[in-house]
Amino acid sequence: MNPLTIIQDSLYFFRRNIASILTLCLPLVILEALSKQLLSSAIGPNASANWQLLTGLLFYPLYTGALILFLDAKTRGDTPGTRDLLAATLRLWPTFAVLTALSTLLIMAGFSLLIVPGIWVMIKLVFSEYLLVLRGLGPLDAMRESFMMTRGHLVRILACVLFVYIPLSVLEGLSLYVLPDQQSPMLSLTVDSISSFLQLFISVVMFRLFMLIDQSARTA
Repeated sequence: MNPLTIIQDSLYFFRRNIASILTLCLPLVILEALSKQLLSSAIGPNASANWQLLTGLLFYPLYTGALILFLDAKTRGDTPGTRDLLAATLRLWPTFAVLTALSTLLIMAGFSLLIVPGIWVMIKLVFSEYLLVLRGLGPLDAMRESFMMTRGHLVRILACVLFVYIPLSVLEGLSLYVLPDQQSPMLSLTVDSISSFLQLFISVVMFRLFMLIDQSARTA
């Protein structure tokens, strides 16, 4: 399970299925970015921080859950419709939102102590979304199982995360440097939407790693 091989396999899948992923996730990503922009304009960037977090809890489980279901279906050779995936995701939304909220609080608590505990918690919870969506576990059970499933794989997971987040962070930094300070609302919405959509690639990478570790555990 070489991290570079996992990244290459995930990139190949992402490129081959980019049209389907765009159709499935991009509208929700744009709605999320638009909602955050409207909140920021209405009540100010500082006062809207908590509201933007709540907006993320509304949209993130929808497009991430749909993407996980899509990845699982393609792995099994199925081609589900966008409407079917979104309908299934809506049924999962309440528990997924709870999981997202709990995970966010734990990660923020870790980062409030030091950077390392925050990164450690983030890595230990990285499989909880897949366990909730694909195995039907509740939020707490999914978090507990993710802690156990990641045991012995922390370095590999961290390497995969860094291989994705570092280039994305560089691209985001370049966009902030190149684009004007006072962006038009449309330009800002476009940049935020593209950035959020590209970050979905990490879900593809983590799904690939999740399947490899799960398969290895089952055959052991």
